[in-house]
Amino acid sequence: MYQLLKELCEKVGPSGFEQDIQRYIIEQIKDYADDYHVDPLGNVIAKVSSTQKGFPSVLFAAHSDEIGFIVKKIEPNGTLRFEKVGGFDDRILLAQPVVIKSNNGYIHGVIGALSVHYMKWDDPNRTDSHRELYIDIGARSIEDAMEMGIEVGQPISYGSELKLIGSEKHHRVVGKALDDRAGCALMIKLLQDIKKSERDHGDIYCAFTVQEEVGLRGASVLTPSLKPDFAIAVDTTPTSDTYDVLMKGTRVLGDGPCIKIADKSLISHPLVTEHLKKAAKRNNIPHQLEVFMGIGTDGGAIHMTSTGVSTGVISIPSRYTHSPVEVVDLADMENSLQLIKEFTYTINELAGKSFVDTI
Repeated sequence: MYQLLKELCEKVGPSGFEQDIQRYIIEQIKDYADDYHVDPLGNVIAKVSSTQKGFPSVLFAAHSDEIGFIVKKIEPNGTLRFEKVGGFDDRILLAQPVVIKSNNGYIHGVIGALSVHYMKWDDPNRTDSHRELYIDIGARSIEDAMEMGIEVGQPISYGSELKLIGSEKHHRVVGKALDDRAGCALMIKLLQDIKKSERDHGDIYCAFTVQEEVGLRGASVLTPSLKPDFAIAVDTTPTSDTYDVLMKGTRVLGDGPCIKIADKSLISHPLVTEHLKKAAKRNNIPHQLEVFMGIGTDGGAIHMTSTGVSTGVISIPSRYTHSPVEVVDLADMENSLQLIKEFTYTINELAGKSFVDTI
């Protein structure tokens, strides 16, 4: 799991520029899906055909994009002005390493920061807007930057590499883009494991969506053509376990996947929620229940498209979300994968049931 995550996370792929990730995903899944295609928006959609008549179909969705930046201007001294793509906290931008996908490949740079020696003439409490900041790639002029392959409109991501941290008992990873390359890794593993399994299932669709971070755009076009009976978004969720002043301990790293009840984009369908809880309890999968109104997921777009889809969410707990140092527990990853598989293999229990068949 770690090597797969590392290869996914270290590619540059902000919203609208997911090509490198989508190409990588296709290479990982093409031998395990009965069919796959790339839709006009850029979503990669894989299908594994039903092994048992009467089993409902299910759509799993994880977004392949990450928060990032885009080159806006090359200054005369060769530094780059940039625009944000997705949700950022400007307070963490200073002195961060970045990677630009240029015409000559990946170019490393750093977001400039005022030296501490100048602070006596500055306001130390001021937070610079990203529009006041710049990226230093080592160029000395516009011509120098252009020779390096830089031009306006190129995507940029954080430059942090994925690393293992934690003890021998608790393996965790830290790096950028775990939101939501972690979900993509789980769906790749799901497709690979299902191919080897002898358990029955209905039609399974795995969608690796684009542009989630800028408004759930990729997910909004999925269901009219697929028409799944049920859907589950697989994403990360911020933990609440670090004793910061706003933390309430409601989502804990290492305590298992979160089964979402509600967020700002979705109130999960009770059929899906209850079946996820039942699958977790039957198989002794540690899990948490999530009510957090600070986020939204692809599930928010999926459940309201076409004629409506019964939708839920499996959330992987993550610390420091939307930063270059997101932290995920690999045990949570494994337990999330197990929960996804158990839901898939027992989905026949939901056949013929509707909203009014729940408590």
